[in-house]
Amino acid sequence: QVQLVESGGGLVQARGSLRLSCTVSGIIFSINAMGWYRQAPGKQRELVATIASDGSTNYADSVKGRFTISRDNAKNTVYLQMNSLKPEDTAVYYCHVLGYLSWGKGTQVTVSS
Repeated sequence: QVQLVESGGGLVQARGSLRLSCTVSGIIFSINAMGWYRQAPGKQRELVATIASDGSTNYADSVKGRFTISRDNAKNTVYLQMNSLKPEDTAVYYCHVLGYLSWGKGTQVTVSS
């Protein structure tokens, strides 16, 4: 059974930074692509960034140049470094193993103006 535990969210002022972490168990982490998603109130969940098993990355246009996804296979953990945060980045952030059905509980990120 895949389990994902996100952490690192919080309240930050605009232009601030946060680093999210997600620890995964129940799979062979190193061979799986991972993604960070977010869902703002009243909106659909959207893809923020992905990282493949070879470390290649992709980002939503809205976060390019500000967010960085990375992974530590030794720790079964994926990270999302978020810089230059904007109020529109406010959402619950979730990590996800691409191709699997499981989701974690998410971590709330709130950016004040």
